[in-house]
Amino acid sequence: MSNFKPKKKNQPSKPKSSVSPPSENLNTFENELSSDLIYGSYPVLAALENGQQLNRLYLNSRMLHDSRFESLIPQAKANGTVVDVVDNKRLDQLTNRANHQGIVATVAPYEYVDLLELIDKAKSETDNPVIIIADGINDPHNLGAIIRTAEAFSMQGLIIPQRRAVGVTSTVMKVAAGALAYFSVARVVNLNNAIASLQEAGFWIYGTMMEGNSLHNIKFEGAIGLVIGSEEKGLSPSTAKACDFLVSIPMTGKTPSLNASVASAICLYEIRRQLI
Repeated sequence: MSNFKPKKKNQPSKPKSSVSPPSENLNTFENELSSDLIYGSYPVLAALENGQQLNRLYLNSRMLHDSRFESLIPQAKANGTVVDVVDNKRLDQLTNRANHQGIVATVAPYEYVDLLELIDKAKSETDNPVIIIADGINDPHNLGAIIRTAEAFSMQGLIIPQRRAVGVTSTVMKVAAGALAYFSVARVVNLNNAIASLQEAGFWIYGTMMEGNSLHNIKFEGAIGLVIGSEEKGLSPSTAKACDFLVSIPMTGKTPSLNASVASAICLYEIRRQLI
């Protein structure tokens, strides 16, 4: 919630044939680098368990014999995934020395859901759906952490703007730790129009800002849209004006604001606590 501002507006063994030797074709390798990457044991495991199509799977010999992956790798191979056993140097090269944990996959670019589809799906799942609206989050670590927390609390989805904000990148996927396999994200041209669509569908929109009413004094009920502001500027004035309510997290220390992902976690916990 950085900088809250205005106030309320009215174990089977793996057959040897299931793994291909590392490709030495430079053009193929460069094409794989241009694809979206997911890396780390949890994100890749979630993608495999969820049946996500992987273009290519790179892993070291240790992960090849990891019990969590032994039955899933042949299935991925049968579905058309090229599986390469490589050394850590190649994995470091693919991820620019990120914490890959010995496994990397290339996938098609993330497929965002349509906004109206997200709303309909959310309302069909529960009488009290919660959708997060990220107003200009630029740090992929913050966005990934928000997604991970939202999925952990069984929220229904996330809306992000197309411009002046980070999209679902490989870093976001890594930080989300597999949550994106079970969590929907819509990307919209105009965030305020998206908020209006939520309101038309019966959602109450709560914006997080420093001068809002205390989070603990708010009674959350019905369909909820929670707006989280950007790391530096908080909510934009137009987005704040579009909200039905503005809420703040009570703080007693000298630190004036919270990290966006931390603020969203606190708000989402309170919403979930009230709705249980």
